[in-house]
Amino acid sequence: MKYEGPTRRFDEQVLAFADPDGLLLELIATSAVNSVEGWGDGPVPAEHAVRGVHGVTIWEDGDAGSAEFLTKMMGFRPKDEDGNRLRFAAGDAGLGTVVDLRRAPGFWRGSDGVGTVHHVAFRAADGEEQQARQEEIRRLGVAVTEVRDRTYFRSIYFREPGGVLFEIATDGPGFTLDEAPVELGTTLKLPPRYEAMRQRLEQSLPPLRLPQAEAVDG
Repeated sequence: MKYEGPTRRFDEQVLAFADPDGLLLELIATSAVNSVEGWGDGPVPAEHAVRGVHGVTIWEDGDAGSAEFLTKMMGFRPKDEDGNRLRFAAGDAGLGTVVDLRRAPGFWRGSDGVGTVHHVAFRAADGEEQQARQEEIRRLGVAVTEVRDRTYFRSIYFREPGGVLFEIATDGPGFTLDEAPVELGTTLKLPPRYEAMRQRLEQSLPPLRLPQAEAVDG
């Protein structure tokens, strides 16, 4: 597999590559994972295993107000700047707390399809928090959807000033809605609207191995 690097960015070591569909990904060596144990049953030793999702990078044609939107609307704080990148962080310096805004003049506007990310999702603890955010977004004059029932959570969608689609989704009801915690991941669960597609979806999905199930069977 082709890759670029390693390089240094924000005092972290970065190795960049693309997945088979062309989606741009990076492996980042960061102290944020020091307290996270690696998976011991993976294809690489636990000490070298991926520990989680570091964050997300938004590519935009300059900055049409996205930086201000991330801080004033989404609650992120400016953290650092490295070349054409602005880094924003939420909460403690843990995994999944980073949003990078990469300002790339002339960069093409996003579209759906293979090798692209459809939207960036953020969490709301419950429906009340989600509704408060929805009302605040509307007060800013930003078009936002009504609450959409996704069976396992509820979602609202809107576009930030640069055109990237954002989602705010509730934590609940959660994936234990129709499956006991000890059975999670053992069968394919589908929202009712996709049930008619079950056979086609099952045929298209890759097989998964459950190490814990093998240990019990053994």
